[in-house]
Amino acid sequence: MSQQSQQPPVFPSRPGRGIGHGARGPVVKPKNFKGTLRRLWQAFDQEKRMLPLVFLIVLVDALLMLSAPYLIGKSVDAMTGGEATLGLLGVTVLALLVSYILDGALTLLQGWLMAGISQRIVKNLRKSLFEKLQKLPVAFFDSRPHGELMSRLTNDIDNVSNSISQSTAQLMSGAIMIVGSLVMMLILSPILTIACMITVPLVYLLTRTIAKKTSVLFKNQQIQLGKLNGHIEETVSGIEVVKAFNHEHKATQEFDEINTELCRIGMRAQILSGFLMPIMNVINNLGFAVVAVVGGVLAVKGMITVGVIASFLSYSRQFVRPLNDLGNIFNVLQSGVAGAERVFEVLDEQEEPEDVPDAKTLAQPKGHVVFENVSFGYKPDQLILKNVSFESEAGSTTALVGPTGAGKTTVVNLLTRFYDVTSGTIYLDGKDIREYTRDSLRRSFGFVLQDTYLFSGTIKENIKYGKPDATDAEVEAAAAMANASVFINRLPKRYDTQLTENGGNLSQGQRQLLAIARVILAKPSLLILDEATSSIDTRTELHIQDALLTIMEGRTSFVIAHRLNTIRDADTIMVVDRGEIVEKGSHESLIEQQGVYHQLFFNQFKNLQASAE
Repeated sequence: MSQQSQQPPVFPSRPGRGIGHGARGPVVKPKNFKGTLRRLWQAFDQEKRMLPLVFLIVLVDALLMLSAPYLIGKSVDAMTGGEATLGLLGVTVLALLVSYILDGALTLLQGWLMAGISQRIVKNLRKSLFEKLQKLPVAFFDSRPHGELMSRLTNDIDNVSNSISQSTAQLMSGAIMIVGSLVMMLILSPILTIACMITVPLVYLLTRTIAKKTSVLFKNQQIQLGKLNGHIEETVSGIEVVKAFNHEHKATQEFDEINTELCRIGMRAQILSGFLMPIMNVINNLGFAVVAVVGGVLAVKGMITVGVIASFLSYSRQFVRPLNDLGNIFNVLQSGVAGAERVFEVLDEQEEPEDVPDAKTLAQPKGHVVFENVSFGYKPDQLILKNVSFESEAGSTTALVGPTGAGKTTVVNLLTRFYDVTSGTIYLDGKDIREYTRDSLRRSFGFVLQDTYLFSGTIKENIKYGKPDATDAEVEAAAAMANASVFINRLPKRYDTQLTENGGNLSQGQRQLLAIARVILAKPSLLILDEATSSIDTRTELHIQDALLTIMEGRTSFVIAHRLNTIRDADTIMVVDRGEIVEKGSHESLIEQQGVYHQLFFNQFKNLQASAE
């Protein structure tokens, strides 16, 4: 395609047009947690070489931490054994010091490795999501607010990143510490181990109960955040319209409603997840009290030493701490899985249909277009176009006129395969357009739309968008032909002037001139002009009409126009109404018929005459 455009939202009758706020339906129920987590785990496939190293570091670190309580117990017993055991005390203290230093070093190394792994995984996931967006059909974007999609690409991906970096190593370490601590506790004292196990069922029930409730809340929080981003994106993009209609208060009110709901859901999620640690601490303290009482009784009876009690208390802490961390890990996982679900929803969307086998590349098309009994509708029983048939000879100009919503834009959207026909066939140079590769088909068209779009970058870069290898001389020549060089040369940096998003630092007319220059530079074989001069003053329009006539010469062109005086020289004018072609012919023949076109033309002429008076 010679020009990309930001597609407006969808009206039921017109592909590519739409509702301002997009789809804001009911809150989506969370999907299967285990299934999403399993799919997220598959993202680690590319890091298989690094994970064993991380696991080895975690294992060594865990063994060091498991040795610490044992050394503490030996140190306590050594201190109570008199001068004979002072040498043993020195050895155990030194070993304990070394284990703590190594633990710190291994923890730093583990964190460094996991940061790299998580960022690479998220980079690939973000890349997959962005590439997927490029492959989705226009209909997907028509029905969704852009801000909500941006939220999935940013906030949801960030939640996945945090979940991976914080949870993976903790799960590995926690599993080793739980098993290792349990084994050491059984070796030291089976009786104290049984006493310590009283808290395990309570921890499990608490974690499971809270995790069930927070999973729903975190999912709803992400959905509400997407809605908030969508509203912000729309309001900022349309700030001039907001101010022109004094809609600031209404926009703020809508923001407050969404923000309040997000606050309510987020507060509930945070409060509920925040209950976990205080209650866990109560349960842990209860477990320590039981161990202390039972251990004291056993020590008095001479069944164990004071050093064993000291070691056991440390092991019980190491046993319970991963269980406590499990609650925090679940909260992080809930948020990460909620984000992953929303990312996977987009990744699972159906892409544009693949090109048919043996699809041909459309090279140097002549531009002979035939519509044969073409019908289209979002639903088979609700057709927008009904049995449309016409023929446009190569190099001819076909104008489409008619009331708003009649189906004019639908015709060109079908021709470029933004949508595929429901029934019938569209031929280009004698072949069904579905027999060409979609890429080569769209590259054959140049677009100048009513709502043009410019990208952040220089003026030169925007003009070269359709032909990146163009020389500076070609760019300047295209700008001159489009009558854009006049205002460009008045700018301080001329063609190197930086544009803000969608050319916000230019007027609407100047943006349109750059869009026309972009198409002129690309030199497409077929042209689609959708109210191409609607945002330009009358004087400039005369120059633009000359430029458009120059690039239209020898090319098949489709012109959508409401100002009928601009298409009087078209080879064929088709009047589209309610999805059907009701009249077709030249300007003179349609005037002679005194039908719909005759009425439209003279009504517009009278309005212009009245305005002039």
